[in-house]
Amino acid sequence: MTALAFSDREFKQIADIMYDAVGLSFNESKKSLIHSRLSTRIQKLGLSGFADYIALLGDEAEAAEFQMAVDLLTTNETYFFREPKHYDLLERELTAARSKGPIAVWSAAASFGDEAYSTAMLLADMQTGGRIGPDWSILATDISHRVLLSAKEAVYPNDRLRAVSPERLRRYCLRGEGPAEGQSKIQDKISSRVKFGQLNLCKPFSGLGPFDVVFLRNVLIYFDPPTKSDVVDRVLETLRPGGLFFLGTAEGRVPCKTPLQAVQPGAYRKA
Repeated sequence: MTALAFSDREFKQIADIMYDAVGLSFNESKKSLIHSRLSTRIQKLGLSGFADYIALLGDEAEAAEFQMAVDLLTTNETYFFREPKHYDLLERELTAARSKGPIAVWSAAASFGDEAYSTAMLLADMQTGGRIGPDWSILATDISHRVLLSAKEAVYPNDRLRAVSPERLRRYCLRGEGPAEGQSKIQDKISSRVKFGQLNLCKPFSGLGPFDVVFLRNVLIYFDPPTKSDVVDRVLETLRPGGLFFLGTAEGRVPCKTPLQAVQPGAYRKA
């Protein structure tokens, strides 16, 4: 397969399109990433090069292809119970609260649903043990319609479940057999507790919350500093005072106007 030419001008056009539409920020160091992730798609579509693909992205009738481009440029590794210390903290905090009242959780960059279903497994265990009441809910949102459709299917390669304990695998997962060998399906008693919806965090939104816990992990890496701050403040408006806010451990603290108290790496409490 011949490598497609990719000029600086074409790189800037794609970077500008992605920034204006969904807030994704790509500097010069990301040129090779964009080239590698979009080249195969361009050739699969039978297009002659990046210029044709840029024209396609600018066509409002090609919204599905634009979504595909966003997916290709943002998909990163995800798996169940990623950054386990966050789940340990959440369990300790909810146990210490000794509340049987409602608990609302938002997975704000849900991707394929691993984070939301991991949280649901934890809360289901805590409910069974009598440490929280039965009135808990999880909202999972993402900009990508395609990954949300996959998340709703709740079927995963077994490797993505490598950090799930054997007990939870027995309680909450169905192992595939025959053609489905190597995959597992999350049982309805877990998947039914998660509500999925499409949301662009870079645009104003309303009607969400208030939440007791918000996860916003491993998505801010795609935004420039001003967009990061705007997104964090917008998301934190939905979090109750005293609620827990989780970022990716490696992302560090993001400057924002909302007062936050550090609890542990990647975990904060809204003041």
